[in-house]
Amino acid sequence: MIYFDNAATTKPCEESVKAVCEALKTNWSNPSSLHSLGLKAERTVSLSREIIAKSLDADSECIYFTSGATESNNLAIFSTVKTLGRHKKKIVTTAIEHPSVSQPIKYLEENGFEVVYVTPNKSGEINSADIISAVDGNTCLVTCQLVNNETGYILPVAKAYKAIKRLYPKVITHCDCVQGFMKMNVKASSLNADLISISGHKIYAPKGVGALYVKKGVRVLPVNFGGGQEKGIRSGTEAVPNIAGFGAAVDVLLNSIDERYEKMCEISSYLCKQTETVDGVTINKFSESSPYIASVTVDNIKSETLLHYLEQKGIYVSSGSACSKGKKSDVLKAFGYDDKTLDSTIRLSFSHENQKSEIDEFVKQVKNAQAELVKIK
Repeated sequence: MIYFDNAATTKPCEESVKAVCEALKTNWSNPSSLHSLGLKAERTVSLSREIIAKSLDADSECIYFTSGATESNNLAIFSTVKTLGRHKKKIVTTAIEHPSVSQPIKYLEENGFEVVYVTPNKSGEINSADIISAVDGNTCLVTCQLVNNETGYILPVAKAYKAIKRLYPKVITHCDCVQGFMKMNVKASSLNADLISISGHKIYAPKGVGALYVKKGVRVLPVNFGGGQEKGIRSGTEAVPNIAGFGAAVDVLLNSIDERYEKMCEISSYLCKQTETVDGVTINKFSESSPYIASVTVDNIKSETLLHYLEQKGIYVSSGSACSKGKKSDVLKAFGYDDKTLDSTIRLSFSHENQKSEIDEFVKQVKNAQAELVKIK
């Protein structure tokens, strides 16, 4: 099996699986319980919180566990609106956000908020000046992803947020950091974000766990209520096994970010080199992009058709965001792709376990698909 769909989800690493199983078997108590078993579970949660905080160069008190990035994004957005939205009715975002950001923003737009969607320029890139100029004194929230989940394009978040915080210190800046966390050196202070969303299952941890970083001094109000866990910000009994797995995965990856990034650059460059001479195949490039994600257009073959052809050969890719479930991508449309390109673009997303030989097999099977499927058409 050749797995090139790591932006959708990753295979949990051995250390994460071990931590999950250990928690399920021997550390299954409620971390809110005051007896020794509860305290043991609470210590596991605290340890993972400390590890994840360290990865962001932040204080552990700034990390709040959630069920995943979708909840983290929703919590960041709706909490900001609850605290500032009564008097400030403007939100600035981009036209290429993940649905867990774009859909809550759309809901708020339909309910009276002014939303400015910053779009890519003719080169398919977003200018930091456009984000900055969209913000004014009526803005309560700016939310931009760090790495686009469909193309790998890296947005100028740090540069834009630094200027925005200087001009409008009270504006809340939020970053969906899911495709950048543990793949790039992401530090909370250098990102200039008040709120940062991260996810476990994109970094070899289980599904069902994520976190929201909240900068000290930033007021976050809960959007659901219950037993007051996570200092009242996110009620609900903590998923100790998932949190343990999350912390274990981060701990394993923490000291190899640069090494893995370098390897992914080699893999990404190798893909470009191997496809240069293949007619009808285009790697959609940007001046700043993550080597973990490649957007590939294969002319005259619908992306879903190619996806299933490759699957039959043991190669797993995607036709875009896993959340889109085969629908035409509004994100790729915002990048300026025409309908023909939209219909023929797939996404490859890599992990440090992928090898150049797997790229060779992918290119070989794409050539075979061109010979078989285009002829059939």
